Amino acid sequence: MTKALVALVLGVALVACHRKVNVSTAPAPVKAATFRVTNNLTQPVNIYVTSAGSDVLAGQVPPNSTQVLSAPGVAAGTTVSLKARTVDGTRTYSRDDVVLASSFVWQVP
Repeated sequence: MTKALVALVLGVALVACHRKVNVSTAPAPVKAATFRVTNNLTQPVNIYVTSAGSDVLAGQVPPNSTQVLSAPGVAAGTTVSLKARTVDGTRTYSRDDVVLASSFVWQVP
């Protein structure tokens, strides 16, 4: 009985070792689009990119300054909406139908 059990285990192991395995690479990650925001307000603003119905925080821009931000997971050339919300939440500014590109500049307000 022991020999039969060993033969059965070896048979199962041989069948398992000869299965075909397909290996492929993951899709290349999306290079995040960059854009420039100028905040003309006297307080910081949080900048959001809305793509496919989801808001993604791109970053915070200090008062009276310009900063280059990126939109993680959003490819350059994608049409999105941008939203700037003051850190105290009292004011929101938006801009629709923006094609993200490194040459794009948005001034708030």
